[in-house]
Amino acid sequence: MSAGILEVQSASSDTTSPHYIHELPILVLFPHSRCNCRCVMCDIWRIRQVREITAADLEPHLASLRRLKVRWVVFSGGEPLMASDLPVLAHMLHGEGIRTTLLTAGLILEHHAARVVEHMDDVIVSIDGPAEIHDRIRGLPNAYRRLERGVHACRERCESMPIHGRCTVQKHNFRYLAATVRTAQELRLNSLSFLAADVTSDAFNRPVRWAEDQLSRVSLDAAEANELEGEIEALIHECQEEISSGFIRENPDKLRRIGRHFRSHLGQLRPAAPRCNAPWVSAVIESDGTVRPCFFHRPVGKIQEGTLDEILNSRNAVKFRSQLDVRHNETCRRCVCSLFLDAHNDKL
Repeated sequence: MSAGILEVQSASSDTTSPHYIHELPILVLFPHSRCNCRCVMCDIWRIRQVREITAADLEPHLASLRRLKVRWVVFSGGEPLMASDLPVLAHMLHGEGIRTTLLTAGLILEHHAARVVEHMDDVIVSIDGPAEIHDRIRGLPNAYRRLERGVHACRERCESMPIHGRCTVQKHNFRYLAATVRTAQELRLNSLSFLAADVTSDAFNRPVRWAEDQLSRVSLDAAEANELEGEIEALIHECQEEISSGFIRENPDKLRRIGRHFRSHLGQLRPAAPRCNAPWVSAVIESDGTVRPCFFHRPVGKIQEGTLDEILNSRNAVKFRSQLDVRHNETCRRCVCSLFLDAHNDKL
């Protein structure tokens, strides 16, 4: 046993603590470090070093996943479809009775459609707007058509395959919210969710805060924030049926929160944290083995240093959760991708 594992084990905490994790319903796994898009709101595509979570990396942690009763793994990244061992990873997780979701930009979804349908329970594709807007944001010609072909290829193999859309709202697409809904319907997606672009954290391969010129290409100025709020109200009015049916995943208040996010970044509103318990019910494993409580908070360990339950319940990790006040924490107050899992609701 390595010195790193010994160190993690020796730092384990009292299991009676309310901040000790006995069950972890959701795990986000980055199987590959790189991405084949060039999105304006993300710097992951700038990564040149290839890092992967392989079957050999995951296998020692399967017992830990059992102990933590993990029920759902979301493959994110990076582009998960670029990972060498993705089908093997999904097969291993299915062997443990764990649901698998693929979060993809969709550029190579057509090529991998057969394996996706075989090994994934559902898919979430990134969609930034109508074709021209989507291509502009993704930084690649024909990105939308490649996504469209990928969705159709999956549908041809399994008509009932759940495929959902996710749109990141920012300067280049905030005027096209209703058009994005229509585009998602044309793609025959099962649902569409909206979230604001992250413009404050060091996530998504941003080791330091963006420079003002780069920030201005994604964030909104005061006039645009006013316009966005008008677009959101128009969306709520025009798409009442899509909201009530659940095709649009957010309710009106959550949609309006997107506008408030940009207002708070401009200093016009005090940032307010969403309802979130992600660090207590989920974790993120990055492609180099780094373990985080969520996308945005600092790492608590690496899977090369111990089992996942040892890492999440190390003295430092439990201390972090015990001291985390979501309502007042600056990182939480600026979060764009929160998670709240009701302990009394068994549905994921």
